[in-house]
Amino acid sequence: MKTTTRTVLVLGATGGIGGAVAQVLHARGWRIKALSRNAERAAATQPSYEWIQGDAMNADDVRAAADGAQLIVHAVNPPGYRDWDKLVLPMIDNTIAAAKAVGARILMPGNVYNYGPDAYPSLTEDSPQHPTTKKGAVRVELERRLEAAARAGTGVIIVRAGDFFGPGAASNWFAQGLVTPGKPVTSVKNLTRKGVGHQWAYLPDVAETMAQLVERADHLPAFAVYHMDGVYDADGTEMVAAIRRVVGREVAVRRFPWRIVALASPFVRLMRELNEMRYLWREPLRMSNARLVGELGAEPHTPLDQAVRSTLTSLGCL
Repeated sequence: MKTTTRTVLVLGATGGIGGAVAQVLHARGWRIKALSRNAERAAATQPSYEWIQGDAMNADDVRAAADGAQLIVHAVNPPGYRDWDKLVLPMIDNTIAAAKAVGARILMPGNVYNYGPDAYPSLTEDSPQHPTTKKGAVRVELERRLEAAARAGTGVIIVRAGDFFGPGAASNWFAQGLVTPGKPVTSVKNLTRKGVGHQWAYLPDVAETMAQLVERADHLPAFAVYHMDGVYDADGTEMVAAIRRVVGREVAVRRFPWRIVALASPFVRLMRELNEMRYLWREPLRMSNARLVGELGAEPHTPLDQAVRSTLTSLGCL
C-alpha cells in the first residue's frame, strides 16, 4: 500500500498498542482518525489526530468514524480483563461491519491466548487452537470471525506477540507486576520461576512490524497472520536483570504474590481473571517468527536495555 494520503481509523488510540501504531503510521504520512469516548481530552494530548467522539461498542459510531478509511486498527480490549466475555466479540463485530461498509482492511494485535497445552511449547501460526481458558475461547472465536470476513473480501492482518511493555503502556504485566509505576525501582517482583522462559514484546517494535506489513498488504494473503519473537526471556531472569542494569544499582527481587491472587480469586473478579492467566508464567511458550522474517526479511528489534529504559522512564520509575 502507498501510505501517502491514506486514512486509518484507530480504535484504542489512547491505549498502548493503539497509540504506538497510530504514531508509527502518522510518521509514515497516514491521516489518523481516532475514536474516543472523551475526544476532547484526547485531542488535548495528541492534537495532530482527528479525534471522533464515540464508543467501539456502538456500531453506528464505528461505522461513521470509518468513512474514508482504508485501514481500521482494532486495538481495543476491556481494561483489567473486565467483562471480557461480554465486550470483546461485539466490538470486533462492529469493526468488521464498518470495514465491510467502507472497504477497509483490518489490522489487529493478537496474543497466545488462542493456544492450549496440545500446542506447547513452540507455537506457529498453524498450531492447533484448543485453549483451556475463557479468554482463550473468546480469542479463537474473534479470529474465526475475522477469518470469515477475510473469505468474504475484507482483508485482515493479525500480529501475535508476547506480553506488551513500552512507553504509553500502563496496563500490562510489566507495569502492574514487575515494578510500581510512579515510584523509583527499589524492588522487582518476578512473575515466573527461574528456568521458565517467557515472551515479551516491546510496543514500538510491534507497531513498526505492523506498519511494515501494512505497507506490503497488497501482497499478503486475505487473512494474514504472523508471529513475533519479540523479547524472549529464556530462563525467567533476563528481564529482571535488564531492569537492574538500567536502574544502575542492586534492587531486591521478590516473588510475585501468586498465592494471594489465588486466595482472592473467588471474591475479587480481577484476581480471578489474573489467576486464570497464571499458566502463561508456568509454561515456557514461544511463538516462532519464521513466517514474519520470511515476509519482512527481519523482525524490528530494539536492544533490551534501551527498551527497558524507555519503559521505566515513561512509567515514572527513573
